[in-house]
Amino acid sequence: MGTRSFRPLTPGTRQATIADFSEITKSKPEKSLTKFKHRAKGRNNRGVITSRRRGGGHKRRYRTIDFRRDKLNIPATVIAIEYDPNRNARIALVEYQDGEKRYILAAAGLTVGTEIISGPESPIEIGNALPLSNIPLGETIHNIELRVGRGGQIVRAAGTAAKLMAKEGNYVTIGLPSKEVRMVRKECYATIGQVGNAEVRNLKLGKAGKSRHLGRRPQVRGSAMNPCDHPHGGGEGRAPIGRSGPVTPWGKPALGLKTRKKKKASDKLIVRRR
Repeated sequence: MGTRSFRPLTPGTRQATIADFSEITKSKPEKSLTKFKHRAKGRNNRGVITSRRRGGGHKRRYRTIDFRRDKLNIPATVIAIEYDPNRNARIALVEYQDGEKRYILAAAGLTVGTEIISGPESPIEIGNALPLSNIPLGETIHNIELRVGRGGQIVRAAGTAAKLMAKEGNYVTIGLPSKEVRMVRKECYATIGQVGNAEVRNLKLGKAGKSRHLGRRPQVRGSAMNPCDHPHGGGEGRAPIGRSGPVTPWGKPALGLKTRKKKKASDKLIVRRR
């Protein structure tokens, strides 16, 4: 993937850069693998906003992604690389020898015509899925399961990759993109390679309207509000916060407060914190 910039004919195009979509080979999704997705827009079951600054955006169809890779020992061929509006990574449409089609995350270097396979005896090649116990040390992996059979839950964003660092007993040690080092059961599956579309970090929206297309609403500073709306609000002119540090609209510390549970079960599996 490359990036495109524009001649500065308008203020919005002056700074904007977009993907060139050169790797995309099919523009319309596979209809049988898409479904309607209700977009909550930051509201709960009573319609009350519980997550601010969300709403609007372009309508989307959800693409059903095979994170489990549980069709074992049956080769599949990549027949298309597609855009997915629900994630920043690209997705690959694969067709198995028995005729079934599925979407998977498109790894960097995965092209149309590539053959992939899942299973314990699969070769160590990009796009193949294997149990962690069968992957050699130092290998780059993504779409990693945390519980056996649940499907890949971590390392799924564009450009991310983890590294297999050690094997001991029933667990393997993995270095994650966040610099956290944690242990995972050796029976869990992972996919070889790095998630594609790494250049997505170089894109610039260029204008506020692009954020609205993505479903993000404007963010108003607390200091620009009234005292009844935010603890930072009120005062004459540009008033300071008036507290020891910034807080949320509900008075809780906004920066640096650890919110992880003190006695979370997975603490014993974390070797080094991020």
